[in-house]
Amino acid sequence: MHLMTNPVKDYPWGSRTDIAALTGRPVPAPGPEAEMWLGAHPAGPSLLSGDGRSLAEAIAADPLGQLGEETLTRFGARLPYLMKLIAVARPLSLQVHPSAGQAADGHARGVYGDPWAKPELVCALTPFTALAGFRPSEQAAMLVDRLAVPALAETAELLRRGAVLDALRVLLEGDGATERIVWAASSVHHPDYALVVRLARQHPGDPACLAPLLLRRHELAPGQALFLGAGVLHCYLRGFGVEIMGGSDNVMRAGLTAKPLDVPELLRVTDPAAVPLPVQERDGLYAVPSPEFRLRRLTGAGEHRLAGGAPRILLCTEGAADAGPLRLAAGESAFVPAAGGAVTVTTSGTVFCAEPGAAGPP
Repeated sequence: MHLMTNPVKDYPWGSRTDIAALTGRPVPAPGPEAEMWLGAHPAGPSLLSGDGRSLAEAIAADPLGQLGEETLTRFGARLPYLMKLIAVARPLSLQVHPSAGQAADGHARGVYGDPWAKPELVCALTPFTALAGFRPSEQAAMLVDRLAVPALAETAELLRRGAVLDALRVLLEGDGATERIVWAASSVHHPDYALVVRLARQHPGDPACLAPLLLRRHELAPGQALFLGAGVLHCYLRGFGVEIMGGSDNVMRAGLTAKPLDVPELLRVTDPAAVPLPVQERDGLYAVPSPEFRLRRLTGAGEHRLAGGAPRILLCTEGAADAGPLRLAAGESAFVPAAGGAVTVTTSGTVFCAEPGAAGPP
């Protein structure tokens, strides 16, 4: 078992307080801190205490000992998940992740950087807001109609016919009407229109700021979680949470970012019928339909026994915890190799535990 040192990503939408405060560093941080990565992803592997190797190097040197036979058989010599702290001070890009089949096909064509899916689960540490999944098309049509902008007539008609992806395409391709639509939204008192205006102020002229007209808004209280499978169009708006996802970096973006966009590919892999799944913790487990990962929340004063044979990452977010020979304070983390055997975690706060998902249904 090893304590971990984890890289922090300074994306411009990040908070200057959340990650710094949790990890015991000066607040505010010198610049935005968007994500802290815990895992073996090549774009930012964690470092292990002791010999200073990265987790990726440790897995490459001893895949069976680090991952265990089951994980190695199912996923090959790689950690199938990536855990993160995510601190959203400004909205992220409007984005979607491909399915495993789409990723494999796109990787062969040079479109995606790896052949794996990227399902994800976010669990709120503070109130967390996201746009994810399409509204009922009739509801979206009413929101569009209420703005009374002639340039939206085609979008509204497509929505009334249930052609949600075509409506999204028309909005994103635009005809120079984005500013007129935003102006109309600013004149009507409604939270979804107010969000359109807020996004437009941060990204002037970007038609993706109109996404709140089509997408559902989700408000998570601390401890609540949201699962996003392949094809779910989404945009995180604000909040601090723990995120776990498939160990992939495949994403297509449609706007609200300075990063490269690929609207045609985004429309190709977006599934208008795919819905985000609110996930309630049961007996400390957030059960999700993902073979790549599971997330546990160990909380309160007590002992929690974790079986051996699987690679796990422990992250303390509140109070303290004892895990085998290690003591974790808030903001600290540890990697538990599969060969380490069962471990008992004694908590006086909250610890999140990431591990591979079940081979069958959760």
